[in-house]
Amino acid sequence: MKQTFFFFAFSLSLNAQSITSDQIDKLTFRNIGPAVAGGRIHDVEVVPNKPEIVFIASASGGIWKSTSKGTMWKPVFDNEIVSSFGDMAISQSNSNIIYAGTGEQQNRQSTTWGNGMYKSMDQGETWSSIGLEKTYHIGKVIVHPKNPNIVYVAALGNLWKESKDRGVYKTSNGGRSWKKILYIDQFTGAITIEMDKNDPNVLYAATYQRMRKVWGFNGGGSGSGIYKTTNGGNTWKNLSKGLPPGNKGRIGLSASRTRSNVIYATIEHADSSGFYRSGNGGSSWKRMNKLNPRPMYYSHIFVDPN
Repeated sequence: MKQTFFFFAFSLSLNAQSITSDQIDKLTFRNIGPAVAGGRIHDVEVVPNKPEIVFIASASGGIWKSTSKGTMWKPVFDNEIVSSFGDMAISQSNSNIIYAGTGEQQNRQSTTWGNGMYKSMDQGETWSSIGLEKTYHIGKVIVHPKNPNIVYVAALGNLWKESKDRGVYKTSNGGRSWKKILYIDQFTGAITIEMDKNDPNVLYAATYQRMRKVWGFNGGGSGSGIYKTTNGGNTWKNLSKGLPPGNKGRIGLSASRTRSNVIYATIEHADSSGFYRSGNGGSSWKRMNKLNPRPMYYSHIFVDPN
């Protein structure tokens, strides 16, 4: 056994000495894992009117772009210092403009944080940092359908400690400056935002109270809820009629793309978790069923656009 090991080590030594820099330069990388926790994709975006161009934003692997409907992909964010993403949005009025929010949404010990918002002016080929560096985790990005300079961001904030860098933020100048337009407290961030199909000044936001410590996770509290603005974020109203009382956990939202004032929600709750619907712009809610599997980890809803 000792002789075999000596021969193996001696062979490695000889091979290592024979490798040149030219040979190393010709090596290419391939994905070898991690197989369990590293493959999460948080967002898929398709360029309006160009379905062959697709972007994906991953939990820890950057942003990838395909111009062949997903047949081939290339990384487009490798030159930046962060690789974790929660959401991205392509402007409907100018598809060259893309906004990306860094820091994944999930609550696991393996969750990777980010450093704010990024913007691309050339359909993802190059990127620039545009602020909100201390938000750590971004849940949703929405761009005004007619003005690409107006953007709303749902910021969860630091998963591991109290922070005032949470809530809903808005820029009206393409990211040169930001204003916090909805804030609950240092424990509660915003997990998602939805915009009404007919009026871009009408938005719904879901807040989420969460905190992870070394010894455990506290997901939920009095800060979690659903809010609505009818004036682009200047004022907000809490929507609670028909929703379960008391502490709530993670909430998912999705507004109808065909009917104004119709909005759906998944609610994490100790006694009344499930799928809720409002047909009057959130003034009241009705529990449709108990469906809400593993709410703290996913809680996304997508309504058929047709």
